[in-house]
Amino acid sequence: MAGRAAPAPGALLCALLWAAAAAAAAPAPGGGPGDNPAPGAFGHVYRGAVNISAERVYAFAYRSEPGQVDAVRVYVNSSSENLQYPVLFVVRQQKGVLSWQVPLIFRGLYQRTYNYQEVSRTLCPTEPTPETRPSDQIIFVDVASMAPFNIAYELLVTRLENFQLETNKAFNFTASPSQPQYFLYKFPQDVDSVIINVVSDAAYPCSVVSVQDIVCPVYDLDHNVEFNGVYQSMTKQAAITVQRKDFPGEQFFVVFVIKPEDYACGGSVPSSIHGNVNRTWNLQRTKNLQVTIMPSIKKSVYVQAMFFSFLSFLSFYLGSVVVAFVHYVRVQRKASAGRLSPEHGSGMMTSSHPISASTPEGSSYGAIDESSSSGGRQLSSPERRPPAGSDTDSSVEEESDFDTMPEIESDKNIIRTKVFLYLSDLSRKDRRIVSKKYKIYFWNIITIAVFYALPVIQLVITYQTVVNVTGNQDICYYNFLCAHPLGVLSAFNNILSNVGHLMLGFLFLLIVLRRDILHRRAMEMKDTYTLDYGIPKHFGLFYAMGIALMMEGVLSACYHVCPNYSNFQFDTSFMYMIAGLCMLKLYQTRHPDINASAYSAYASFAVVISLAVLGVVFGKNDMWFWVIFSMIHVLASLALSTQIYYMGRFKIDGSDSDLGMFRRAVMVLYTDCIQQCSRPMYMDRMVLLIVGNLVNWSFAIFGLVYRPRDFASYILGIFICNLLLYLAFYIIMKLRSSEKLLPIPMFCIVATAVVWAAALYFFFQTLSSWEETPAESREKNRPCILLGFFDDHDVWHFLSAAALFFSFLVLLTLDDDLDTVRRDKIPVF
Repeated sequence: MAGRAAPAPGALLCALLWAAAAAAAAPAPGGGPGDNPAPGAFGHVYRGAVNISAERVYAFAYRSEPGQVDAVRVYVNSSSENLQYPVLFVVRQQKGVLSWQVPLIFRGLYQRTYNYQEVSRTLCPTEPTPETRPSDQIIFVDVASMAPFNIAYELLVTRLENFQLETNKAFNFTASPSQPQYFLYKFPQDVDSVIINVVSDAAYPCSVVSVQDIVCPVYDLDHNVEFNGVYQSMTKQAAITVQRKDFPGEQFFVVFVIKPEDYACGGSVPSSIHGNVNRTWNLQRTKNLQVTIMPSIKKSVYVQAMFFSFLSFLSFYLGSVVVAFVHYVRVQRKASAGRLSPEHGSGMMTSSHPISASTPEGSSYGAIDESSSSGGRQLSSPERRPPAGSDTDSSVEEESDFDTMPEIESDKNIIRTKVFLYLSDLSRKDRRIVSKKYKIYFWNIITIAVFYALPVIQLVITYQTVVNVTGNQDICYYNFLCAHPLGVLSAFNNILSNVGHLMLGFLFLLIVLRRDILHRRAMEMKDTYTLDYGIPKHFGLFYAMGIALMMEGVLSACYHVCPNYSNFQFDTSFMYMIAGLCMLKLYQTRHPDINASAYSAYASFAVVISLAVLGVVFGKNDMWFWVIFSMIHVLASLALSTQIYYMGRFKIDGSDSDLGMFRRAVMVLYTDCIQQCSRPMYMDRMVLLIVGNLVNWSFAIFGLVYRPRDFASYILGIFICNLLLYLAFYIIMKLRSSEKLLPIPMFCIVATAVVWAAALYFFFQTLSSWEETPAESREKNRPCILLGFFDDHDVWHFLSAAALFFSFLVLLTLDDDLDTVRRDKIPVF
């Protein structure tokens, strides 16, 4: 009735114990003594024996305080190693049943089995009730076996005192495959995100850390820990970021499972177990762990990091505006003072020039008198220049289309094989046609970027979705100690740090566009400097470089959505193109007429990327792949060196017979290496090509011997070394030719060297490695170092973007000092 008082909690507990005792005294319905539950006490060890006709049932009653989460742990042991008749333990609670057998069997690789006679499990805790008074709970533990003989067992049931983890407080414990552990954590009121940091002094045994919702049953065994929640494998370190919004109850379980084998963490697999003797592995597979749960960053840190990222690179825009304004003021002052008059190359190329002064007599190798060379020093005034669309050599994009007349081929051979070439010798084609030829680089790279990036974006979205759905954090190789999620992204900081590539790439496009517009205006005004002085201005490759820098940011961000072994090529593909385009631009500067076409250049990049994909698939252990790749690398180096040395005029005629091409090669080697062995005809080019070939052959030998697993980085290293070698050669030859470096390119060179040095320092701070297992990779994880949001690799992204930007500016401004020098006095090297 409503007016009747409720029974006291103590009376209810006494009634439960009396009922259990009365049931023990009553005859069992099945005739077996095990059907009668016996009262059990926490902390007391119960020993007994069971068989097919005798089982034991224990009843453990306890009182739960209001708002308290009570956890109970059951320890069982049996000396029996008979797998045919295990001891069965069944624990019945108010809302669930948990059962297992002893010996407990775990399966490993190749169906190996590992048996454990000691097992301890934590029971799913009771949910705290909103009631203001204590509640009484009871647990039944059934012990049984189908053995026709007695099997001894031990039972111990305890209440856990330290089941709930506290914020910023380390907790130490021990676990094994048959004795997993899990604990409860509740979010404090002012915390929206936490990082679970788990460490251990020993790498092995391999373990798994899992975060699961407050749902029974808790999956805490090796074969089912991956069924629910988020999980990571672990050797010495693991870290999981957990957000309050993912758990409606604002609490979760942290589960720790020890695996029966170590192969998942990179360890060795034990040899096959001899005989049918079952072994207890408890003492060999225990692991001491320490868990600390720390609050993660607040939302305000996200905002600060975004402002820092954008403002840092907006400062480059401000600096560019200042430099452009200062340049404009200086030009206006010079124009008003009337100081812009041609210098006629005074001091730039005289009879005492170091190259011309060292010319050996009689070693012209087909050279003609410089004054009579078409397009040589005899420069025409604008009124006497050929009409638009015509040229003294060819006015088409591709040489093979119209340059088929014997006299034109002979003219090319005479000019390009001169011992001392000048820029006027290699800038004979119509400027507009050549400019259109280089614009193809720009349009092609946009097409390539769209078709390459869209599938990549789709793939990484799928990767992220799989990670979020399955909870398997071993798929992606993050720096988990500094991985800040945002929305569906697991490591937003690694994506945000790539904004520099986009912003600086766009800024470089604006700078190139400004130069392009000024150049067009000067051409329309038929400015003498623009027509006949300085390096011919072709901006197509610069535009392509700017797009490549922006795409590097996009694809690097895509890679860092879920970094792993299979998609690392996304991060490196446009790095190859950037390095290749820089080399092409450096070569085009003084060889505008004979540079590679966009089609052949991008086809070469496609071959390189195809080799990179093959290297990812076959480059791990296959010796045949490295033999073939090293041969291709060496032969390509020799072929390219031949083309550069002879300015594209080296021809192998095999029309007479199949041996004709080899006869021609032998004749060239005999003429250039034996008859004139004391001094090569083109000394500067020979020195560059010898050093370049030595570097490339060294890379080929290194790859053949060591077979590095990171094949994509290996190819990138080849590109970067060749680019640095060519840039160093170019600057040295420029200074050797009595040319000078203006303040802006000098500043860019120094800034490039300093920023690249700092960037490479952070690049080599390895925070993860997909060359290892996910658990081993996490040993390298480190906390954030910048604003509590960015790690070392993010700093590498910032600095590398700035370094690439300065590198592009070096190529853009390196020859500004030649704008007032006639092209027939600018040497080619």
